[in-house]
Amino acid sequence: MVSKDLVAGLFTTLQNNEMVRNKEFVYSYSKLVVNVLKTLQRFGYIGTFEHIDDGRGGKVIIQLLGRINKAAPINPRFSVSYTDYEDWEKLYLPSRDIGILVVTTNNGVMSHREAKEKRLGGKLLGYVW
Repeated sequence: MVSKDLVAGLFTTLQNNEMVRNKEFVYSYSKLVVNVLKTLQRFGYIGTFEHIDDGRGGKVIIQLLGRINKAAPINPRFSVSYTDYEDWEKLYLPSRDIGILVVTTNNGVMSHREAKEKRLGGKLLGYVW
């Protein structure tokens, strides 16, 4: 079975594996998934991850640290300008300095904090706290 939205599936799978306290899980490989994982790793939500080539598209083994309380995709992927991040923070995050919104921009996938610093808009992919 092929998942239509790998990024939405990633956030859901992260949440489910954290709830049952798994230490690691395997997920389908794509460049966008890897860029989202790099962003989550940079902020300390996940540990290391490793690409495994299985000859069909690949898999990623992701180490969990037990630091995710909530991870969810944002559908539809809303466009957002750098001046609107605070409105979206209020909508999806529990408090001002807790959690990140994952955003895809012209400069790649990053958190809303990095995008705000660089004055970049983009599309919201999901959130983690």
